[in-house]
Amino acid sequence: MAGAAALELLNQRVVECTRCARLREHCTMVAEKKRRAYLDWEYWGKPVPSFGDARARVLFVGLAPGAHGSNRTGRPFTGDGSGDFLHPLLHRAGFASQARSTDRDDGLKLKDAWITAVVRCAPPGNKPLPEEMANCAPFLDEEIAALPELRAIVCLGKIGFDGVVAHLIRTGQIERRGELKFGHGVEYRIPGGRWLLGSYHPSLQNTNTGKLTAEMMLRVFERARRLAGLPGS
Repeated sequence: MAGAAALELLNQRVVECTRCARLREHCTMVAEKKRRAYLDWEYWGKPVPSFGDARARVLFVGLAPGAHGSNRTGRPFTGDGSGDFLHPLLHRAGFASQARSTDRDDGLKLKDAWITAVVRCAPPGNKPLPEEMANCAPFLDEEIAALPELRAIVCLGKIGFDGVVAHLIRTGQIERRGELKFGHGVEYRIPGGRWLLGSYHPSLQNTNTGKLTAEMMLRVFERARRLAGLPGS
């Protein structure tokens, strides 16, 4: 089964997942203690479902939810510094209906794009364990299979990139990693008439130091549109 129905069912299973005790304990603890700036929030505190256009031609793959971002709001790249940097660029590139993302009910819609992550729970120190990434891997496999229009995958950071490469190997689409090396702006043709692209992650560590600028990321997004056969933004 592919398309919106499959993605909705998959998201339901993601939200109900309890495979990783360490991650569930951490997310619950953060949701109970909260950050002072968000004391009036009811934190999401569960595995974070993906979102976007079920007919997406471009898939964006991140690392994991932020403890006080997605773990609070319940939507990827929403409510923290990474999201504040990312969404205006998605809007400029023609993938998002608005430039600001504050919560899962703010009206933002994606067009031709789907956003996910290799790990669906906020990990301590933003560092998921190998076994936790392995537990989440089947979700990514199902998700990609349920996006029949997919033509380009944009990996936001090395862990996202490595997760997609592992998916290609795990599902028998490639035998080994070969030339698929992460870097900002890299692009590779992969099976299924698709493209794999890399971008630095929009973390504050990268954006505040200038390692990643808005124009650098926008160029990757615009390239993804072209490779996916979409009109220019």
